[in-house]
Amino acid sequence: MAARILQIILPVFAIVAGGWLYGRRRGTEIGGLNRMNMDVFVPALVLGALSSRSFDLAANARLVAAGAGVVLGSGLVAWPVARWLGASPRTFVPPMMFNNSGNMGLPLALLAFGEPLLPAAVALFVTSNLLHFTVGAHLVRPDAHAGRLLLSPMVLATAAGVALSATHLALPGWVAVTVRMVGDVAIPLLLFTLGVRMAGTTVAGWRVGLAGALVRPLAGLAVALPLGRALALPPAQVALLTLFASLPPAVLNFLFAEEYRQEPEQVASIVLVGHLASLVFVPLALALALRAT
Repeated sequence: MAARILQIILPVFAIVAGGWLYGRRRGTEIGGLNRMNMDVFVPALVLGALSSRSFDLAANARLVAAGAGVVLGSGLVAWPVARWLGASPRTFVPPMMFNNSGNMGLPLALLAFGEPLLPAAVALFVTSNLLHFTVGAHLVRPDAHAGRLLLSPMVLATAAGVALSATHLALPGWVAVTVRMVGDVAIPLLLFTLGVRMAGTTVAGWRVGLAGALVRPLAGLAVALPLGRALALPPAQVALLTLFASLPPAVLNFLFAEEYRQEPEQVASIVLVGHLASLVFVPLALALALRAT
């Protein structure tokens, strides 16, 4: 299990390191790249992932409610911590709420629990994703227009992917290949631009990053464990929720911070240090999760 976690995490740091070296040499201006990623590549990634996987929202209704509770509850825990740190809640709280449940959470869920629980893991990913591009965007940019958020490429891609998966419809072959090729750009570009931004991170940013690396999994687990019992989730779903709660901050948090100019260097630090800390917290959460099953 430890070797598999390293295989997932080490390429992340290799790409980030390449971006950091580039940023030190060429500068840290990447606004245009992140705008393109948010409008084109990430929506294609989500549409491709969701349209290729089937899941039953009704069968996972309580798990979806629990996942939403973990996201929102983590934000409530993190808000006073941000005040205590002297950090802006708009900078600190969203990364504590929205975790890497896609490109890290789905492979780990498949490895730990097998194919039968993968649809439930996708349901948690969809829940977090929709909340991120609505509630999360509003937290980072309070004056963001609700209609504009709901009509954003990311939300539209998520809705289309959910509809295709729920109805067991498939994209035409050539469309699916095109969407997959475009979506494959998203994660490497996110990680590379994260590294570019890290080249401008200050010592203060690293302090907030360390605090975030601790608060993200601890807040998530503090909410998830009692919530799973309160909702009477079956043991397998409790295990999955435990893993979900422990995941590090999503790289997309950095994309939002860059898009809305909300201290992207500090958010980059939170994301990067959070992924380093996941080498400790994810194995611990997996141990708890596997005991639950």
